[in-house]
Formats: sequence, C-alpha cells, structure tokens
Amino acid sequence: MLKAAYCRYQLNFNFVAITSRQSMTEKETYFIKVWDTEAPERYGVGECAIFRGLSADDTVDYQSKIAYISDNISQISQPDIKESSIRFGLETAFNDLHNGGKRIIFPTDWIHQDKGIEINGLVWMGDINTMRSRLREKIADGYRCIKIKIGALDFDSEIELLKLIREEYSERDIQLRLDANGAFTPGNALRHIDRLAKYDIHSLEQPVKPNQWKGMKEICRYSPIPIALDEELIGNMNYDHRCWLLDSILPQYIILKPSLCGGFSTADGWIKDAVDREIGWWATSALESDIGLNAIAQWVSTKNISIPQGLGTGMLYTNNITSPLLVNHSELKYDPNKSWDLSHLQWTN
Repeated sequence: MLKAAYCRYQLNFNFVAITSRQSMTEKETYFIKVWDTEAPERYGVGECAIFRGLSADDTVDYQSKIAYISDNISQISQPDIKESSIRFGLETAFNDLHNGGKRIIFPTDWIHQDKGIEINGLVWMGDINTMRSRLREKIADGYRCIKIKIGALDFDSEIELLKLIREEYSERDIQLRLDANGAFTPGNALRHIDRLAKYDIHSLEQPVKPNQWKGMKEICRYSPIPIALDEELIGNMNYDHRCWLLDSILPQYIILKPSLCGGFSTADGWIKDAVDREIGWWATSALESDIGLNAIAQWVSTKNISIPQGLGTGMLYTNNITSPLLVNHSELKYDPNKSWDLSHLQWTN
C-alpha cells in the first residue's frame, strides 16, 4: 500500500535576489515522500516547488492540497492534479521510488559518468559595479554564456552596463542572454530592444508581462533580438491552448520550467510542439532546491541538447539540500560518490 508524507521548507538566499518583479531573501517550498508499506525503507522524494507570486497554483490553501494528496496518495491519479508544482513533485517522487529510492529520477549516463550539462551563468540585478563584478566572477569561473536580469534599474544604466561588457568581452568571448521578466510594455518594448540589439544579444526573455498576446506577437515579429517566452507558458497545460499560443505568437524560443508549466509530461509536450514549429527551447530551474534541480537536470540529460541550460541555481541558498550536484567550470555534474542528506527534514504524515 502506498503512503506519503510532506514537509514545508524555507530556503534562505545567501544574498538579496532582485528581479524586475520582486526582491527575495527566502523561498517557500514543499517536499513530498512516497513509499510502499511493504518496504518503507525505500522511498521516493519530490519537490512541490511553489513559487509565490509567479506560480499559477499560488493559492492560500496550497499546503492543504498537499496534505490532502499525502493522505490520499493511493487514490490519486497524477493527470487529475491541476497544480503544476504538485504534479512536478509527484512525478519526481514516483520516478524516484520506481528507480529504487536513490534520487534517480531519469536513469541516464549523466548520473554515472563524468558528464556535464553546460549551463549559463546568472547575473542578478544590483548596482552597475556589483553586476560587473558578478559577471567577471562568472567569466573567471569558465562561463561562456551569461544571463543578465534587466528591468529593475534605470534603462540607460542597463544600456551602459551592456556597453561596458561589450567593450571588455566580444560576442566570441561570451554569449549574452537577457531576462526582462516582463519589465517592458507593448508600447516601448521594440524601442528598448532596438537599443539592446547593438550589443550582440543572443535572446531576450519575456520582454512584456504574459497574456498580452497581440503585443508579444508584434514584438516577436519585428524584434532584431530573438525572443524567448518564459512566464507566458506558466499554467498553460492544455494542448489546444499550447498550440494556439505558439502559432499566434511564433517566438524564436521557449523556456521550460517543469515545476511551473505542468511537470515533465507537459514539458515534453511543449518541446514536441515547439520543435514541430522550428522553435528552439532550453530548460531552467525555478529556484528549486537541489531535489527539484536534480530532477530537472536528469530530465534534461535525456534530451538531445546543444545549447546551455539555465540550471546553475544550486548555490543560491545557505540551507540547500546536501546532494551530489556540483558546478564545475560552467557544467552541472552529478558526483555518484557523494550522498544525499535529508535527515533534517521534518515530515508531516
């Protein structure tokens, strides 16, 4: 008989993480544990990675929903779960249990061999000097693809930052990805993008807030910088709406956060639908702990990828889960000689 328990956990940032939407010092998340009563020592663990203020399933009764699912795990059908983050957590936990309860979610060579997943370095918002310093640290660490969050500073200051970066590093030295987190408007986005385009930008994520489809379509059509949809995908798990969205907007890229866009099964659907339309993609974490990050990385390792992924968030927290994940010279790796430590988690049955 299947049983389950859950744990609420607060992740603490080791700095103030600033985006155009918010500033964060902590992040709430939940873990779910699933086991068979005939072999309780073997269990699977997943992360229900709620992202307050961003997840479509951000509701006041979120914890109650997890508690209900834990109490009724043997009767729960995963496809019936509407919350993306809970579906993501359950997919992870059940895959883990199926694979022996060893935090192996998708068995691939990445786990067992000295293989790495190339990732981009992430430069969070701050004052210009702080951001330049962070970027230099990333480049010194071996990153050749850098993602910079923009939209919280004065736009002229952000342009000045890009100018300084390109005076120091050419496009051959580093690839620049920008993430606006919806900071622009349909009325000013193309003017801003025209100024950004002078600095050899690989892509711009979510220039305007989601659900402004007409404006986003015009931006994707006329932008000199390839546009990547991110927040636009959140909560859109329905196949027909997914296809309509891609056909209407026709972005150059989509960015997949499995915990926000419907779990791994729905993310697989997004990939198929994008590839059918010659739309590129890459995956990023949504500030999960290493439990969620491990699951996403293993899922990515099943794909034929050729560009850096956004999976470098494991070092953000002072109290992350101890795991075999490590970043080495811009590659995310799994060290099978290191162990998971979940002993401090307090489970609610």
